[in-house]
Amino acid sequence: MPRTSRGGIEGQGDMRVVRATALGGPEVLEPAELPDPVAGPGEVVVKVAYSDTLFVETQIRAGAPGFPVEPPYVPGGGIAGTVLATGDGVDPSWSGRRVVTTLGWSGGYAEQAVAAATGLVPVPGGLGLREAAALVHDSATAMALTDAVAAREGETVLILGATGGMGVLLVQLVRATGARVLAGVRGERKLRLAAELGADPVDVSRPDWPRQVSEATAGAGADAVLDGVGGAIGRAAFEVTADGGRFSAHGTPAGGFAGVAPEEARRRGIDLFGITDVQFDRPTRNRWTALGLRAAAEGRIRPIIGQTFPLARAADAHAAIEARTVVGKTLLEV
Repeated sequence: MPRTSRGGIEGQGDMRVVRATALGGPEVLEPAELPDPVAGPGEVVVKVAYSDTLFVETQIRAGAPGFPVEPPYVPGGGIAGTVLATGDGVDPSWSGRRVVTTLGWSGGYAEQAVAAATGLVPVPGGLGLREAAALVHDSATAMALTDAVAAREGETVLILGATGGMGVLLVQLVRATGARVLAGVRGERKLRLAAELGADPVDVSRPDWPRQVSEATAGAGADAVLDGVGGAIGRAAFEVTADGGRFSAHGTPAGGFAGVAPEEARRRGIDLFGITDVQFDRPTRNRWTALGLRAAAEGRIRPIIGQTFPLARAADAHAAIEARTVVGKTLLEV
């Protein structure tokens, strides 16, 4: 939750936020007002323009164990905006600069947010704050995953969840290597978007979808799989991964990470990656995020922002994410 009384520059009034008043469904997200936050030593206050939303935030709100939040709390772990104030020990030249940053698990669904100065990443010229917010989490993870699986020209890569906020970036990054992309999605809107991005759509709502992958690869299987879905779909994707290939199990929306035993992967010579491979320390995340923002500013990747909700309608944003009706990134406009 934003701090309101520790060091730095005093707040001047009340700001609008959205709070989770309890653990439960989207309806627990309610607009509220809190005192303006204060920048403590090593911190800044950011005037938030857009807040990122993630599927995991809906899980935290619903009561998933293991996260350091307790209601009432202000959700939101990634923001784009302008630095309003700096605390003790922070270079004052940050004031007025456009930045993105991650906050952990709370504090972003607000007009202002306190952030550690060490986590600020400048937004390059030519890139809007809206687009930057769509990249604050996903570009770093997408670029690191693409680097890890090392797709090469002539290979076939299966991407599950290919039309989500990170999935669309993965499609673009993998295609830039010269590899062919099979995009595992469901629903006509997502199938069309996958095709527009240059991928070959695979409808994972069909029971025979693994056979489509086998046929597309002449029975060899996908050279690499980027599984952003998990559950039974992720497990089925492992079955159609080529022996000697690479498999990244980093997604959970279908009910947990794909159940792949490390010994089974070793037996088939498959290099196995997981969520721990994309959990970075602060300097590493900053580096990947800066690379992603630069790639977007230069036109090498393009975030797809499928829907934007005003801050007060954060509950509607969460409901849409949980209903699987969204494509691309979902943002809150502050």
